Amino acid sequence: MEKNLRQQKTAILKIALFGPESTGKTTLAKQLAEYYETEWVPEFARDYLQEKWEENQHTCVADDMMPIAYGQVALENQKLSSAKKYLFCDTNLMVTKVFSEMYYGSCDPLLNDAALEHDYDLFFLTDIDVPWEKDDIRDTPDGRETVFSVFKQTLINTKKPFITLSGNKENRLAKATAIINALTIAKEKGFSSADFVGIYEHGIPFEKIIKQLEIFKNGIAKSNLISPATINNGILSLTESDFEEKAAFFDLQNENLKLKKFVPASGAASRMFKFLTAFLNDFDIQTETINAYINRKKDSNLSIFIVAMDKFPFFDALDKKLREVYPDFETLDRDYKNYYFIKLLLSPDYFDFANKPKAVLPFHQYKTHIAIPIEEHLNECVHYATANQISNLHFTVSEAHQTLFEKAVEIVKGKVEKDSGTQINIGYSYQNKSTDSITVDAKNKIVRDKNESLIFRPGGHGALIENLNELDADIIFIKNIDNVIQNHIDKITLYKKALAGILIEIQKKVFGYLNAIERQEIQEDHIDEIVRFLTKKLNIQMTKDFNKFTFENKIIKIKGLLNRPVRVCGMVKNEGEPGGGPFWVMNEKGKISLQIVETSQVDLTNIKQLEILSAATHFNPVDLVCGIKNYKNEKFDLNEFVDSKAGFIVEKSVDGKTVKSYELPGLWNGAMANWLTIFVAVPLITFNPVKTVNDLLKPAHQPQ
Repeated sequence: MEKNLRQQKTAILKIALFGPESTGKTTLAKQLAEYYETEWVPEFARDYLQEKWEENQHTCVADDMMPIAYGQVALENQKLSSAKKYLFCDTNLMVTKVFSEMYYGSCDPLLNDAALEHDYDLFFLTDIDVPWEKDDIRDTPDGRETVFSVFKQTLINTKKPFITLSGNKENRLAKATAIINALTIAKEKGFSSADFVGIYEHGIPFEKIIKQLEIFKNGIAKSNLISPATINNGILSLTESDFEEKAAFFDLQNENLKLKKFVPASGAASRMFKFLTAFLNDFDIQTETINAYINRKKDSNLSIFIVAMDKFPFFDALDKKLREVYPDFETLDRDYKNYYFIKLLLSPDYFDFANKPKAVLPFHQYKTHIAIPIEEHLNECVHYATANQISNLHFTVSEAHQTLFEKAVEIVKGKVEKDSGTQINIGYSYQNKSTDSITVDAKNKIVRDKNESLIFRPGGHGALIENLNELDADIIFIKNIDNVIQNHIDKITLYKKALAGILIEIQKKVFGYLNAIERQEIQEDHIDEIVRFLTKKLNIQMTKDFNKFTFENKIIKIKGLLNRPVRVCGMVKNEGEPGGGPFWVMNEKGKISLQIVETSQVDLTNIKQLEILSAATHFNPVDLVCGIKNYKNEKFDLNEFVDSKAGFIVEKSVDGKTVKSYELPGLWNGAMANWLTIFVAVPLITFNPVKTVNDLLKPAHQPQ
């Protein structure tokens, strides 16, 4: 036998099966070769050691390692010559290396170097979740977990691209072929095996990556605004007595409903303290005064923060800590006092506010204590999302922050429950990593980190449609984590309940029509009534040719329009806040509908579009009440009602360079584009977000 450990170069994709004995490598190699109509490489050691056993009952020894290695390489090179597109290797030198080290405590340097050098497009690590089968050359089923760990750690240590395969042989084959098909496309697109594994481990289907790259290349079409939604032109206006009536109607209905409050709360508070972070990064107290910095940067936010410092709910705690850290604090110059105050506020060693979620930051100073947003949301929840003394609250959180949430909830939950006589059930979910985006530079070239790994960024709050889709409730109230106030809980409760009352009224009418259609009770003379409801109450514009439809086609069309999830959205007067608002929008098919549109979705270079945007009278305060079940009390699949073309390309800075990533259609924008939508004007008191720390100085967040 020629003693050669060189692996032949090839353009054929080579997949190595890798794992302990009796983990299904041979079975899978045969299956894959048959599926792709190509060759597979058997395990040379099996025949070699079987022959040795049959001759004189001798088992494997250290001296057998090199002959096995030479034989395995020769067999692989031989099979390569007749393989078509793929070659599946039942084993490889890395397996031989591991067994040599495990059983004999060492590995021949030639074998070790060759094992590390040999290249495979992917390793399938075969799991030990299949029964161990005895034969003449296998050892023992004992300690399989330990052996498997050694195999896995070897792949990690040698930085080989691998994916673990588990399950029965049918499941493994299905999983393996799906992976191989995606890997083939990835290779054709210029991705490395390490890139592919990184994408796979992130849970992102590779076809999504391809779509994202196409979006970066081709851009995203902007919204086509027709006109702003205004009072009595897409926005319903109610009197105070109307609101009270709708809220009372909700109170009569809710004991038969499962209610839930959904609070997006996964982000850190970094933007809230952005101007303070910039100050610390750019200010040198040895060479400049704070006033000079404010003038140089025209930073009015910093000036406001310093002047009103003692009005913040965290002032006393920080002031106390400052005197502990700096014993001579009282004698310091005012600039030093202010500088150290900001430094402690953001320091990871002390308060670290910019890296914590907004949910756990001190927002409101009461006579007896300081309240964080979590407490305020619990208080709101028991006021308007309670039925039969049970209140359900769901937070979307980042995995890293869940412990902070749980600790904060533990402190306040008991008190809120006791005061309200309500049991509060709290759930958590994370934004699914599979919704993340790949990152590219200004020229749409893939961006990598210092380790040459792909960089992923979260897919934006539109990803939370999947979290919403997992909830089981009849009515879901949505409100952002930072949109809480210190006072007037009775007013907040009134308007939230009223929105829910409107939703229930709409649902009853919609469900009535759909049930009548189901029972075939709709007659020709009922059509006009339903169309009036669609146009007047649901703001749906019928196609011009609708009246030309046959009766049967009219019914089909009406059912399709009615059988959708419902959202009732509060709208406040526009007072210049950045963000989205209500508009009449036309899609590429000429269909006009009511949508919440973000400024970033509008072509600001188009004068007409800019004029429509500027004429908006109302703003979206993210004050939503949702119905996610159909007339049969079945949950909708909310993913079916997303406008997939309404995403965003966002620009960020990484290490001083501009990078782009893709964000999914926003939760209350494109993700709900095809819902039944009702906009209702609500008072400004319902909208008090804390976008920057200075917002805590507004009356809604200050003691009264």
